Amino acid sequence: MLRLNNIEVIYSDVILVLKGVSLEVAPGKIVALLGANGAGKTTTLKAVSGILHTEEGEVTDGSIEFEGRRIDRLDPEDIVRLGIVQVMEGHRLFEHLTVEENLLVGAYARGNGSAVKRDLQRVYEYFPRLNELRDRTSGYLSGGERQMLVMGRGLMGHPKVMLLDEPSLGLSPVLVREIFKIARRINQEEKTSILLVEQNAVAALSVAEYGYVMENGKVVLDGPTPKLKDNEDIKEFYLGLSGVGQRKSYREVKHYKRRKRWLG
Repeated sequence: MLRLNNIEVIYSDVILVLKGVSLEVAPGKIVALLGANGAGKTTTLKAVSGILHTEEGEVTDGSIEFEGRRIDRLDPEDIVRLGIVQVMEGHRLFEHLTVEENLLVGAYARGNGSAVKRDLQRVYEYFPRLNELRDRTSGYLSGGERQMLVMGRGLMGHPKVMLLDEPSLGLSPVLVREIFKIARRINQEEKTSILLVEQNAVAALSVAEYGYVMENGKVVLDGPTPKLKDNEDIKEFYLGLSGVGQRKSYREVKHYKRRKRWLG
């Protein structure tokens, strides 16, 4: 469904951020994109959604294809109409609008009023708390409520692929579990593919079927979730587990040595 073919991204004509990134998202699947801050995860999402064009960024090599069509030269609004919606990190809302008004903004590219109303009710089924707050000004919501709202707003675009950027950011462990539980429901019930960017590898790998690990603008590891969970480098560097299963802080991991035989 979605394929990145060896793409490079440069900001302001001088800053090389992505260095030959390739990945795929199959129909109806959840794919995790893991890595530390500055690895290039969010830039990858912005390249797909077209937002790069608004930030002096450009795909300078490679290509991005969606359902067999090249999209890396399209404007963001055209990409949304094709069925790709990005839910950005940081719970970004129109804070002066109500909850329901924010949700309806997510359907701006659609013209079918009755379908929009049905989808609005569907969002309220996934997020009952938003139904209770539908007339509340969005700027007064809690962190968890804001994350629910940005995900609900993304759903209002009726996406085929949802680009979900750091949904656990700033949330308590209880809320993180709830948000990821809802993400899995959306994937299963709406058949929405999800490309999930996360630093919380434990949460991401609990819902994803396949994963990619990025480091310094490159994909350095990829594979089915069970294989990634069993990889010793992933255990130490991303899951914080030593070889004997004891918790280990990232600071104690002095060397990140990728084992070439992990796929064997």
